[in-house]
Amino acid sequence: MANVSHPRGDITSHPDAPEMRARYDRVLGGRDVVLVDGPVFLLGLYCAVSPWILHYTTSQPALVPHNLIIGIAICVLALGFTAAPARMYGLSGAMCALGVWMIISPWVVGTGPDAGVIWNNVVIGALTLLLGVMCVATAARSTPTRT
Repeated sequence: MANVSHPRGDITSHPDAPEMRARYDRVLGGRDVVLVDGPVFLLGLYCAVSPWILHYTTSQPALVPHNLIIGIAICVLALGFTAAPARMYGLSGAMCALGVWMIISPWVVGTGPDAGVIWNNVVIGALTLLLGVMCVATAARSTPTRT
């Protein structure tokens, strides 16, 4: 039977303490991008519904499914950043690519877009690019360097 009357020593002397400390640091270190998760999701949600909010479903029918699909992709990235940040850091650059695509998409996908459509996609693209750069910077900062 164990002697429970004797005060236990400090946990730092436990043989598994360094491994537990390293695991704890990894878990906490992977959540630096948490401040970006919410805005990325909201931006993707707005991108998906923006054709109906700005009423350009009839004037730019090609951009309606385009913005819906790109918005869903941005939302999926945001959910991935939230659910598995360590695995999703590699896709941070995809956010930047989606941002650049959104900036040029009114002229590539659309046909003679008006100023409202252009501004909508350029602002969404610029914000996506900015948040993507923030994700890339966070991933680069929190990824340990290998020697």
